[in-house]
Amino acid sequence: MRSCVLPSGGRSLDAALAHPRSWGVPPWNVDFRPTRRPLPAEVDFAVIGAGFTGLAAAAWLRHIAPDRTAAIFEASSLGAGSSGRSGGMALAESSVGGLPGLGDVLAGFEETVSILDVNCDSKFPGVWEIARQKKSLPHSPIDWSDSGNLRAVGEVPGGAVDPGKLVAGLARAAERLGASIHEHTPLDSVLFEDPLRLVVGRNEVRTHGLIFATNAQSLELNGLAGRSEPKFTLAVATAPLTASQLDALGLASQRPFYTVDFPYLWGRFLENQGVVFGAGLVHVDSWRDLASLDVSDGESATLIARLERRVRGLVPAVRDVEFTHRWGGPILIAEGWRPVFARHPESPHALVLGAYSGQGVTLGVHLGRWAAEAMLGRRALPAW
Repeated sequence: MRSCVLPSGGRSLDAALAHPRSWGVPPWNVDFRPTRRPLPAEVDFAVIGAGFTGLAAAAWLRHIAPDRTAAIFEASSLGAGSSGRSGGMALAESSVGGLPGLGDVLAGFEETVSILDVNCDSKFPGVWEIARQKKSLPHSPIDWSDSGNLRAVGEVPGGAVDPGKLVAGLARAAERLGASIHEHTPLDSVLFEDPLRLVVGRNEVRTHGLIFATNAQSLELNGLAGRSEPKFTLAVATAPLTASQLDALGLASQRPFYTVDFPYLWGRFLENQGVVFGAGLVHVDSWRDLASLDVSDGESATLIARLERRVRGLVPAVRDVEFTHRWGGPILIAEGWRPVFARHPESPHALVLGAYSGQGVTLGVHLGRWAAEAMLGRRALPAW
């Protein structure tokens, strides 16, 4: 019998997996709480992690196999990790572009949320690629001062979604379709037998299929410890901008944007005409150190202040702009920046997904659906 136990590392599991208030508050929220249910003794499929991937996988499992049972186990609350704190940028590929068999991520996302009846305020007007050195578009609407002259150099498919509404919508769909969702239920260990045995406090849950969707957290359990790097990324949101400020920024089209060179900068619009800007990575030695980060202190605060100065310096029209939200969240980067979608090293009946390198909004949902189909033997795993 082989097992995987999450070591305490001198800190309780609940503390390490908590949703720290010190991470700041993003300009959206998850307004859904699942129905409290007793833990099942056995389920056909168990999903660890209630973010984009885990919720999409569970909902899709029940959608295509309503005769099979599914349960989601979340150590904290819905979307408390990467998903609920994402900036909401939606792109059509992975962080390394297209991959063998990946397909059109944006189209896959749109189809999945449509079938599951999830409303996440998605808008896909296209995304500006901006840069300092490359030849710009003939009539670039963007002309900013930021370590050089930033201008639009291209456009790619994509847009933005409301991350809070996406998490809540996927959770509603999963519960409506019959999956049980167990918040504040950290997994202590897995016994890789047949069936698999999940140890949850004093309880044990048996399952015939397991999906790890914990991304940058619980790396010992999901098999990615030593094979990936957790980071903490930062963002701010401005107060609503006037039409003249948006014109000065060249953002009247309300297209999101990201740089294709460094220093990195990305952004997207909010419904209130505010703009989210993101940049900066805080490095940690262990995923457990994420819980001790505070956006109002230390390196995180320094990077937030630097980001705000950059935004105010883009064009004179926003030099006095106010910021209403400051927050951060974890991301995971694997070798070659390729997303992980593979069988767990300890069992062919367990899948591991994550390491989306900050592009998990559409990718997480797209691969969550694929994982559900793979669990049922209806689709092969990718070859990357």
